[in-house]
Amino acid sequence: MERRAISISGIVQGVGLRPFVFGLASEFGLHGFVKNQTGGVLIEVEGEDRSVDGFFVALMKRPPPLAQFEEVSWTSCLPRNDTCFRIEASSADATSLIFPSPDVATCDDCLAELFDPGDRRYRYPFLNCTNCGPRFTIIRNAPYDRERTTMESFVMCAACRKEYEDPHNRRFHAEPIACAACGPRLQAVNAQGRSFASEDPLKAAVAALSQGKIVALKGLGGYHLACLAADETAVAELRRRKQRDAKPFALMVADLAGAHAIAEISTSEEALLESRRRPIVLLRRRPGADVAVAVAPGNHDLGVMLPYTPLHHLLLRALGATPLVMTSGNRSDEPIAYEDDDARERLAGIADLYLTHNRPIHMRCDDSVTRLVEGKELPLRRSRGHAPQPMSLPVACRRPTLALGGQLKTTFALGRGRHVVLSHHLGDLDHYEAYRAYVDAIAHYERLFAFQPELITHDLHPDYASTRYAAERAGEIPRVAVQHHHAHVASCMAEHGLNEPVIGVAFDGTGYGTDGAIWGGEFLTGDYLAFRRAAHLRYVAMPGGEQAIREPWRMAVAHLADAQPQDGSSWFARIPAPALHVVNQQLERRFNAPLTSSVGRLFDAVAALAGVRDHVCFEGQAAIELEQLASNVAADRAYPFEIEAGPSLVIDTRPLIAGVAADLRKGCAAAVIGRRFQTTLVEVIAAVCGRLAEENGPSTVVLSGGVFMNVLLTTETVARLTRDGFRVYRHQRVPPNDGGLCLGQLAVAAAWQEAGLVLG
Repeated sequence: MERRAISISGIVQGVGLRPFVFGLASEFGLHGFVKNQTGGVLIEVEGEDRSVDGFFVALMKRPPPLAQFEEVSWTSCLPRNDTCFRIEASSADATSLIFPSPDVATCDDCLAELFDPGDRRYRYPFLNCTNCGPRFTIIRNAPYDRERTTMESFVMCAACRKEYEDPHNRRFHAEPIACAACGPRLQAVNAQGRSFASEDPLKAAVAALSQGKIVALKGLGGYHLACLAADETAVAELRRRKQRDAKPFALMVADLAGAHAIAEISTSEEALLESRRRPIVLLRRRPGADVAVAVAPGNHDLGVMLPYTPLHHLLLRALGATPLVMTSGNRSDEPIAYEDDDARERLAGIADLYLTHNRPIHMRCDDSVTRLVEGKELPLRRSRGHAPQPMSLPVACRRPTLALGGQLKTTFALGRGRHVVLSHHLGDLDHYEAYRAYVDAIAHYERLFAFQPELITHDLHPDYASTRYAAERAGEIPRVAVQHHHAHVASCMAEHGLNEPVIGVAFDGTGYGTDGAIWGGEFLTGDYLAFRRAAHLRYVAMPGGEQAIREPWRMAVAHLADAQPQDGSSWFARIPAPALHVVNQQLERRFNAPLTSSVGRLFDAVAALAGVRDHVCFEGQAAIELEQLASNVAADRAYPFEIEAGPSLVIDTRPLIAGVAADLRKGCAAAVIGRRFQTTLVEVIAAVCGRLAEENGPSTVVLSGGVFMNVLLTTETVARLTRDGFRVYRHQRVPPNDGGLCLGQLAVAAAWQEAGLVLG
């Protein structure tokens, strides 16, 4: 006889682990117990040696679908001659380090019940079980018990209570368990606030959508705004009301067949669409797809997702094969609405009807966005389905550390030991409401994880809202700043578990440099502890500062003035003379024209020169459109560039701009210019990395920064560097944009703590 004590940490609470262990112990004829304990779950099993071994192997090979084991350890102990296997009550402090599960899409078992006329939950929009349903967005506090969720006010009926208490039932301790007799209910409300009391709420919503109206739909993490994706008038009206001129809308389709009808999809992309996370996946639009042009104007990709709640399934099933626009319920730049009264107020004038329900959302959470590049994931927004899933740090935090991220696409992270919890996507902090949501989310995570930070790390930029937040808490907690591009490089290193010197290629739009300039075309050498700015793009002025981001033509003027001061190109004819005069004055006098080495601004300049776009409606629009044009053209040659020696290598972009200007005079198409430009960037990266390696630099290269969301550039850079003998890493788990900054900040702060450079 053998008795074995097994300790497991990770995502092990609210995921059906205890009933699974109960069933597995019965399968192998073992006695003992399972219970939650500090940091995870404790299992003790007793029986014949072979049975205990078999139990352990099965536990490791086929845990419950939502469980994620971080650490597993076991010890032998003396037999106690138990006569049964039982589920014991949790220890008093059982959840101090337990990670709640993310929200999970409706499982196949629940889906079968949803459409089974003989099932008591037939067509019930809120059914769920231990393997699916709301988790993170309904949790108010730990431990994860019903009374600490927004389901507290719904008293279980006798039938639900019986399932909840039965270890053999897949709804054993499923905290959101409900049915039509005792659970949340749907409600349809028109724009004037009148409820459709005598009509099925779902039918009212289907009728409104079919008539070309806009419906505000309450989901897991907030409200969506929905309309028929094929209805050009409805989509255009949604854009007008939402004040979102051009940024693409996401789509929801009923199933994979619906996705194939509008997009070209690989087998790997099918798997990503159908994963439990149910992200928005960027897919190539199928020619002739029945989708309004206004859904994604000027873009050959569509953001597509499958239903992930029972309500979504019911709605899409009722509409047949018709795809829906399913975009965040907000006006441009605001956080997503998630509270009912706030949604009615903020979405007034946008929604014609509200399809809502009385299960409160405690924490708003946007949809995740991702895509596949060369068969591997490239996340663009890490949110629902991920948060608050933990990751591991290559260097342990000696003290609990809070990393605050940046200003745009903001996320934050909690670090304790080697565990790091990344928050969901919180958006841009330029607006007060977004900043308040950010502050509230930090407080919620600290409470949920019983987390008391003893160190705060943030971006070097003094004017970021996240930096100001760090300053507000600095009286109680010490803080350290991490340079923006160092954090980018460290984030890619951390997600791959690297802890070695690397060449970091950090290309983005804006990042505060140690010299006070705006960096963004950086080659760093070093590790978590320190970096050297080994190379960068030549500085060029940004006339008008941030206005140059919104008006790419300004960067075109600046780069032309730098490369060819006497250029008399007819390109200037399309720029209004008064505006051109102001920009030239700013450049001549160096007034309101900060210097930048940004690749993002170089993309803007080339896009404007090529006639792609002089003004943008959203960040990166000009670069995205240039990439899409270039991806349809075969590579032929690169533009010239020079590398100047010095303390840091400087990539002189003037020959490149002169080459673009020469092509413009020859009448070259924008797509050809875009292709040659991006080929040039690949050559620049290869040349600089080669020079740095020759100087006894590292042979490992990591790629980070928002520019590496560009599929063409990323794919060809990885291929070229690999061919040149480098080990190359790019993002696969966190976004390369500023959504990954907090992970890098945390990794750097942990290394500084380990080296004794900061507290701890």
